[in-house]
Amino acid sequence: MDSPSDEALLARYRDGDGAAFEALYARHRQGLYRFLVSLSNKAELAEEVFQDTWLSLIRSSSQPQGRASFRTWLFQIARNRLIDHWRKHGIHNPLHDSYDEQLHARLDDSAGPEQQLSLSRDQGRLDAALQDLPEDQREVFLLRLRGDLELPQIAALTGAPLETVKSRLRYAQQKLRRLLAEEVTV
Repeated sequence: MDSPSDEALLARYRDGDGAAFEALYARHRQGLYRFLVSLSNKAELAEEVFQDTWLSLIRSSSQPQGRASFRTWLFQIARNRLIDHWRKHGIHNPLHDSYDEQLHARLDDSAGPEQQLSLSRDQGRLDAALQDLPEDQREVFLLRLRGDLELPQIAALTGAPLETVKSRLRYAQQKLRRLLAEEVTV
């Protein structure tokens, strides 16, 4: 039997089915959290916005509008909550701001110390390269990578034309390849 769609689970949750919410949460918690950590570059902030996003969904009676999928809608709520936080704290260009705290890869406990060190270095290199991307390219790249959103969903979420989203993703990938290749050859 096929599992119910996100939209069906949301409708069931709105009708009082707590298990439907648990299923939605299980499906989207990891991708949403990774997206927020990558975008905010602060684990504490990501956790706060993550919780606020789910609380907003619980308190809301609205549904995804138009052709937006549940996932796109959820990421839009999270993105808006993060932007609200930045505005509240007077941060004008948060995706270009550098934070003291760096992201660390979640390492598999079964990996040996050498593998963990290698993964940690790779994650650090990727994090540094992501910080060098222009804000709009980084956002599209992270929505695709961490959010696992399709390009039309990213276009709807960001309000940018689909062709612009495609270009931003392509430029982000090209720049990341170049930045990561430069570090290896140095």
